[in-house]
Amino acid sequence: MDINQAEIHHLARPEGRLAYTVTGTGPLVIAVPGMGDLRSAYRDLAGPLTEAGYRLAVMDLRGHGDSDTTFTTHGDAVTGADILALADELGEPAIVIGNSMSASAAAWAAAERPDAVAGMVLVSPLLREPISNRFAQAAMRVLYRVMFARPWGAAFWGAYYAGLNRVTKAPWLDEHVRAIRSSLREPGRLRSLRHLAVQLNHSEVEVRLPEVSAPALVLIGDHDPDFRSPADELAWATAAIDAEGTLIADAGHYPHAQRPDLVAPATLSFLSKVRPTAQNPGSQTTGGTVA
Repeated sequence: MDINQAEIHHLARPEGRLAYTVTGTGPLVIAVPGMGDLRSAYRDLAGPLTEAGYRLAVMDLRGHGDSDTTFTTHGDAVTGADILALADELGEPAIVIGNSMSASAAAWAAAERPDAVAGMVLVSPLLREPISNRFAQAAMRVLYRVMFARPWGAAFWGAYYAGLNRVTKAPWLDEHVRAIRSSLREPGRLRSLRHLAVQLNHSEVEVRLPEVSAPALVLIGDHDPDFRSPADELAWATAAIDAEGTLIADAGHYPHAQRPDLVAPATLSFLSKVRPTAQNPGSQTTGGTVA
């Protein structure tokens, strides 16, 4: 089933509800998009994963997509807690696929609950804070408040997001950017993105990396503009958590969308090594409330 057509379920959390879909049957894989993105970004991985015999749950971040905008706390740790809550809701340990900040959240979740995270595929992970100077960090937070303000915030993020897709572009990128802009024009969503950008601090993940024991695969685009040297960042990240790693050719910050021809086989190869035992191999239990 196309994840864009799947039924939307909601996971209750203390400050609101998180939207997710479930397709396929088999061992659980949870995929979470990065900041300012929608769960449909995983559309090209959904088919290969479900056809290979996995149950794929794709979750929107707090305040994003079809999730509620009532959340006041955002960032890596609370997103990691959301991932763990979804794994508990769906009843088994999960292999977690995360992009950008959600990859950071997956690493936090693996440190927090090794029993709930069977493995991780970290796509363009931000496992450490790129800006160490406190004054520079404060200046960036002020800048985020300006960038993500009305009336230009949705258009600004859409243009910036498109620019992170260096070299190769998904055939549906323009459509996806329009969907992101449209979503951000809904009440409360641009505010949620602004709050996330201001609250985000990857230091809370970096200090927990020594606790991560789950097997992991790190995928970084060789033209990712978020890293001064994508190859160096890949080497650092794989060493930090003892992970496998691949530099994805001709891709920017979203290799799963830009180069699914490379990311899907690499992901499936990794999953075959760490495939968890499903509690109900033939089931498609979704939990939550159907919206």
